[in-house]
Amino acid sequence: MPRWKALPDELDPQVKEFTTQLRRLVDRGGLSAAALSDRTGYSRTSWERYLGGRLLAPKGAVVALAEATGTDPVHLTTMWELAERAWSRSEQRHDMTMEAIRISQARAALGEFGEPPVVSGTAAGGGRTPRRPGGAVATPGVAGPAGVSPTIPAQPTAPDADRRAGAGPRGPAAPEAPAADATGGDGRRRLTMFLAGAAGVAVIVAGVLLLTGGDGGAEKHPGGAASSAPAGAAHTALPAGVKCAGAGCTGKDAEAMGCSGDLVSTTRSAAVGAVTLEVRYSSTCGAAWGRITGAARGDSVRVTAGTTSRTGDITADGDTIAYTPMVAVRDAAQAKACATLASGPTGCTP
Repeated sequence: MPRWKALPDELDPQVKEFTTQLRRLVDRGGLSAAALSDRTGYSRTSWERYLGGRLLAPKGAVVALAEATGTDPVHLTTMWELAERAWSRSEQRHDMTMEAIRISQARAALGEFGEPPVVSGTAAGGGRTPRRPGGAVATPGVAGPAGVSPTIPAQPTAPDADRRAGAGPRGPAAPEAPAADATGGDGRRRLTMFLAGAAGVAVIVAGVLLLTGGDGGAEKHPGGAASSAPAGAAHTALPAGVKCAGAGCTGKDAEAMGCSGDLVSTTRSAAVGAVTLEVRYSSTCGAAWGRITGAARGDSVRVTAGTTSRTGDITADGDTIAYTPMVAVRDAAQAKACATLASGPTGCTP
């Protein structure tokens, strides 16, 4: 094997100790990458991830390595169980962090639609900035938070007002003032209030669309059912190494698509005989799958989401872990896993 690279600093100490022990066993056995793959049945790429700290080795791979190096598997699997618990805790912390980031991004985006700051002082032309009734600053030619409105005509002069009220002329005739808006001051105020209200409605609609991810226009399948792809998955760039999202993940291997590792957590679990049954979920990929550990040849696991289901089973002696392919889900609650053991017992997650 090539010289080992330093393990990631953010790796949990329990996982780091376990991964270091795996490296020692490989070095002690003098196994090359090809030999390690041949003797364990796990691919070279998978072992590079396991030994590099990017992915926790499954229990089956650990047992196979113990057999290939002549090591007692009991102590090694004990270390694996402790590392697996630490890995699951790290995944949960990662999910909580990602959720907090998404909430912060949504709040920041909504802040862009807030009221514009009030400007005081003189206008760019050097004169005083006009103010609306009540003291609010009004930008010339602009009305309401949207900032778009026809220019309001000038207020009529006192002589014009006198003439409209039927008053007689006072002194020399004043020069003809520009034609005033027929609606007068009340009409202009109503127009301003209408435009401000329309702008407010536009802001509210934009905020709702932002919060819901535009679900109001989601594509419908025949029969009126909404598409099962996760909201926003088609419009969000996937992280490096992730190769699918939503419906594109259905039927595919989670590890091969980059949906496992730091992107996955166990959301439901149950004991079926001596076997541990789990629902594994990746919010980044918008997909879930089933897993059984501590199993034996002939045991199988099935994951179901709505009318879609996928199955995985153990076909080789000595293997104790099995996964199903992924199914697309909007959230982990949509997925349910069931196990059927060769010895007879069956069971499902809550």
